[in-house]
Formats: sequence, C-alpha cells, structure tokens
Amino acid sequence: MKELLLLYLLIINAAGFLLMLADKIKAKRHRWRIPEATLMAVAALGGSVGSLAGMYAFRHKTRHPKFTVGIPLILALQSILAVFLMARL
Repeated sequence: MKELLLLYLLIINAAGFLLMLADKIKAKRHRWRIPEATLMAVAALGGSVGSLAGMYAFRHKTRHPKFTVGIPLILALQSILAVFLMARL
C-alpha cells in the first residue's frame, strides 16, 4: 500500500512539474494554454511539491497570488494531513 501511494505521489508531482513547463512553453509561443483550474487541481490532488518546483524552476505563474499563495497553502494543508494520518497509524 505504501509503495502504491509513493508511486502515485511521484507521478502526480512529475505531472505538476511538467504541466508548469508545458504551460510556460505555450505562453511563450502564444498558443492554447493549460487552464489554471487544471494546474490547481493537479496540485490539490497531491502534486503541490512538483507544481511549486515547476513554478519557480520555470518562473511561471510567480506573479499570480492565486498560485504564489494557493499552491504553498495546498502544500501546507497536505503536509498537516500527512502528519495527522501518520500519527494515527
């Protein structure tokens, strides 16, 4: 079970990181963009570390409070939840 959870987290965080890269490339080329709701959903589904890393690695969405506040807040809530769940096990 732990291995499956770790695999999921690895995949969802890689997705968050790569979606930030893809959206940055699309923005530079004035192409169709990845919806902000999709970027936030990936973070909320466990990809907050990858999304945050992608934001700052590619300097993407770093001027938008929705992301500069929202994604760290999601990460903090996910961390609190993880600590709570680990304490219960």
